[in-house]
Amino acid sequence: MPAALFLSSGNLIADRRYDFGRDLQLRGDLAAAADLMAQAVELEPGFASAWFALGDLREQLGQRDDAIAAFLRARDCDAEDRHGAKVRLMRLGAEDLSTMPPGYVRALFDQYAPRFDKVLVNDLDYRGPEVLLKAVLAARHAAKLPSLFKRAIDLGCGTGLVAREFASLVNEFVGIDLSSGMIERARAAGLYVRLDVTDMQQGLSAESDASADLIVAADAFVYVPELDALLREAARVLQPQGLLAFTVETHGGDGVILGEGLRYAHGEAYLRRALADAGLNSSAITAVSTRIEAGEDVPGLVVTASRA
Repeated sequence: MPAALFLSSGNLIADRRYDFGRDLQLRGDLAAAADLMAQAVELEPGFASAWFALGDLREQLGQRDDAIAAFLRARDCDAEDRHGAKVRLMRLGAEDLSTMPPGYVRALFDQYAPRFDKVLVNDLDYRGPEVLLKAVLAARHAAKLPSLFKRAIDLGCGTGLVAREFASLVNEFVGIDLSSGMIERARAAGLYVRLDVTDMQQGLSAESDASADLIVAADAFVYVPELDALLREAARVLQPQGLLAFTVETHGGDGVILGEGLRYAHGEAYLRRALADAGLNSSAITAVSTRIEAGEDVPGLVVTASRA
């Protein structure tokens, strides 16, 4: 993933304390790094990056209450919460599970965009687009659908990896992503007739009824806790017999949790209920992993569904 987000305090001395602290953290001296971050926020109480780093260090040091206090200050110092302090608070159990701050998701992927394909494919053995293609081909064959999809919507399109994988199957691709950095990369691929910088819910809401015969989302729903509203919009936008295909991370229980990787994991039973409530028939829900982290496959599901 990208380097830690840094938002300058505007105070050179405080910024240097932060830099020295980060260097010590990378060397493994967490206590000394935390001390320098504390000095930085004492110099500049509105220094969001230092508060967030201090929260991270205190969490690693086992100081849960102090970590929560620092993350709260980090969030208060940045209205957009671009560091994602809210996400860390949810992970610590200090806040209920809810939607991630858009500013955090946008900043995360804007930073990630220049290195996205290389890191994801080479370092994490990412295979989401290939998994989706295989699932869509199987669903298309089972439903005896035409060989070419006329209009597809790529939710959380990123740099365009899905469009490249599906290029021979789709006549017209529309891409939706919250990150302008990702959209710039996708535009360079030349595979989309339109690219929109917006979140998935808003992007789908702007589409006409029954205007797409395929909607795909490769590992995009891992940044959305409750999928109900998004699935309802997908059902509205799909044509009769249109297909929805997406991948998610999962866990052994029901409902939704925030996983170790700071992404949401959806239980299979929850997905089946949400699909049915949205008016979608699940064609298949299959266990699959689309990436490796810490040397192990991340548990996931690939889902295909059609309008009821």
